[in-house]
Amino acid sequence: MANELTLKYGCNPNQKPSRIYMKDGGDLPVQVLNGRPGYINFLDAFNSWQLVKELKAATGLPAAASFKHVSPAGAAVATELSDTLKKIYFVDDLELSPLASAYAMARGTDRMSSYGDWIALSDPCDKQTAALIAREVSDGIIAPGYSEEALEILKSKRKGGYNVVAIDPNYQPDPIERKDVFGITFEQGRNEIKIDGEMLENIVTNNKNIPESAKRDLLISLITLKYTQSNSVCYAKGGQVIGVGAGQQSRIHCTRLAGNKADTWFLRQHPKVLGLKFKEGIRRPDRDNTIDVYISDEYRDVLAEGTWQNLFAEKPEPLTREEKRAWLDTLTDVALGSDAFFPFGDNIERAHKTGVKYIAQPGGSIRDDNVIDTCNKYDIAMAFTGIRLFHH
Repeated sequence: MANELTLKYGCNPNQKPSRIYMKDGGDLPVQVLNGRPGYINFLDAFNSWQLVKELKAATGLPAAASFKHVSPAGAAVATELSDTLKKIYFVDDLELSPLASAYAMARGTDRMSSYGDWIALSDPCDKQTAALIAREVSDGIIAPGYSEEALEILKSKRKGGYNVVAIDPNYQPDPIERKDVFGITFEQGRNEIKIDGEMLENIVTNNKNIPESAKRDLLISLITLKYTQSNSVCYAKGGQVIGVGAGQQSRIHCTRLAGNKADTWFLRQHPKVLGLKFKEGIRRPDRDNTIDVYISDEYRDVLAEGTWQNLFAEKPEPLTREEKRAWLDTLTDVALGSDAFFPFGDNIERAHKTGVKYIAQPGGSIRDDNVIDTCNKYDIAMAFTGIRLFHH
């Protein structure tokens, strides 16, 4: 361990010098085992590590996160993957440990956004997880340890330059945190709030039934929001995040953005999407981008321009708006968390279109009655947590 690490540069190449260090003169709680992580890499690493550590503590399950630009593209705990999910995550040819399953789900939330991600694992990285990571485009990883086989696999990635960071799982930061902005030091108490089932006890809707699986998903969404740039809204289902709307100025824009991502996640499971036949040799990122284009209305333009031959071995039939809506109408039991209160019922209307059945949000809006009425309209169970989770 060392007291400081010199970085190549800060957020941008012109921002020099750059380093991370311990003000108290102690050792850093991290060790770089391979590569040379940068400023943004470490911001992603420390935020994502906190997220997976809290997910593991809250659920008792191995957890993984996929981070981009200091917000999660996806996060998940280890649950049983269906054959369909294995196929849309492109892991049906791999042996998956519980930890590898968690990362497959975290990466599978939004594969376009996860391109070039930073990975966090709650548990020591095993061979199966490393084998999955080896074939994805990624910048680096943080975990509390690595098996010898896993480390060997990861060190061979990116021509030997893949960033591998080990963190001391017992490290506890100072309860006061500081950062400088425009030469001025900001200071605050760390957000040490513990997110657990007690936050879900104040159910304010007519529907009071939140099953254990939904409580787990609500906790996943809330813990994810704790480390997502605000404003933010998070949809979760089956032990994983399925859509994150981060850094929006309007609450409804968060809800729409996250809902659209959740819709895309579910539409990837449509039989027409599962049946797409790609050309031999198409790269994984190109395939992921093509699937998103196929699901979107842009695909009609691809057909019109006659460029489908560059992507597919066979010309696929379009997925119509009517087919998409009919498929999305079968999505149910989705959990949704919000880092601050919903000011209007329009957020609930949008959430309902993506199968939301359970909601956790702070409450406290002057229009709480309208939001509750809208939930009652759709038989949605909503808990007021009383806790805001802004993160900047």
